[in-house]
Amino acid sequence: MEIDIFTLFPEWFEWFEAQRHVRNVLDLGSRLRYVNFREHTPLSGGQVDDTPFGGGAGMVLRVDVMDAALRAHYGVDATQVRADRRVIALAPGGRLLDEAYVQELADEPALTLLCGRYEGFDERIVEHLSSETLSIGRYVLSGGEPAAMVLCDAILRKLPGALGHAESAVEESFSEVLDGGPEYPHYTRPAEYRGWRVPEILLSGHHERIRQWRVTQSKLRGEGHHADSVPAQD
Repeated sequence: MEIDIFTLFPEWFEWFEAQRHVRNVLDLGSRLRYVNFREHTPLSGGQVDDTPFGGGAGMVLRVDVMDAALRAHYGVDATQVRADRRVIALAPGGRLLDEAYVQELADEPALTLLCGRYEGFDERIVEHLSSETLSIGRYVLSGGEPAAMVLCDAILRKLPGALGHAESAVEESFSEVLDGGPEYPHYTRPAEYRGWRVPEILLSGHHERIRQWRVTQSKLRGEGHHADSVPAQD
């Protein structure tokens, strides 16, 4: 997979690339590339934003700056980029990210992520240069870079070779195995600590009963029940 990230802060992603599962997929041939808007702006002094028409606080990322950056990186008219790959503008009002959306994007060979800043994008970036807008939640960040990392993390861990054990990505929160529900509770040693005991079923060695218990716990979590309020099955 190839993911291009358009950002004002490419250096922020050095930490992200150092994460083991990310390093694994990059070593296997996937690519993360970064394009700094400032390096391609047609404006003097590295300017990339401007005040909004109609007044209001904050600054808006300019459409001519994004156009120039896309054109310089891909060597074609910026409006044509989305014909070859999904160009995703990261914005609070976009389609909400969920497991199905992550899998949909993980099946793509190439993606382009546009990180907003300040008050966000000139709407013409969304209308004419993007395929879609994506939100990681109904809240506001100072920029799209943290959202880009969340999205890349969710996508890359689905690729072959990312995780130490391939089955780690099979039975986890929101997977088909759990009917889209959250993952069940996990426990490890010691079996008892300060009077808090691990459910006896997990110590039984009865794999089918353990599987059934886990499915039940996943469903209960999906209904909003806290693990402490759910009687242990034994």
